[in-house]
Amino acid sequence: MEKVLQVDKLTKTYKSGSKTLTVLSDVSFQLDAGSILAIVGPSGSGKTTLLGLCAGLDRPSSGSVTLNGMRLESLTEDQRAAVRNQYVGFVFQNFQLIPTLTALENVMIPAELLNNGHVRDDAVELLQRVGLGDRLSHYPVQLSGGEQQRVALARAFINKPKILFADEPTGNLDAETSEKIEQLLFELNAQNGTTLVLVTHNHDLAAKTNRIIRISGGKVISDKPVGSEQVNADALPSNL
Repeated sequence: MEKVLQVDKLTKTYKSGSKTLTVLSDVSFQLDAGSILAIVGPSGSGKTTLLGLCAGLDRPSSGSVTLNGMRLESLTEDQRAAVRNQYVGFVFQNFQLIPTLTALENVMIPAELLNNGHVRDDAVELLQRVGLGDRLSHYPVQLSGGEQQRVALARAFINKPKILFADEPTGNLDAETSEKIEQLLFELNAQNGTTLVLVTHNHDLAAKTNRIIRISGGKVISDKPVGSEQVNADALPSNL
């Protein structure tokens, strides 16, 4: 099985005056193509930092990240940006749409950066797929939170990424809307054969993945396939 992501002894520290703050310590794991991983843990445990390092948004203090066969720490910032745009999709809790662009324009941006052909047609098709075929010319401010996250999902899949990183993708949505977004995310992921990494506080969402890595204090405290332990309030830390 192809390894899309390999993380080896990843450590991230920050200097705070004379003190050193360790956010991640000696984290290692591998991820097969097409698998779905949930990363869970209490606030401040290092989940989002880990996601950023895996995606090449930041450099580790030590250790390595190999994404689609490329060691990210050996690349320049511009090279890492090129890798992200070609192979990586992102979905964030706060949507991160560009307010001055329409839904269609927001979805088209990543593909335009790669000079992909049929950009507009692909973007229209994806927006129709997520139920926003009648919202193409709407700006983010004219869309509900759930609709904005649908736009973000379409944007994340426009370049058919090898791996998609989702940081609390339903964190700002009500329960009913969250369920619809989760369904769309998993459907699009399955259709594209994408590898999916989710950071989430949502127990039910974590339970829908293949595997759960639990982090506490910057360290991996468990790494198990779903089904090997019950994923509920007892299985996860109480301060999730």
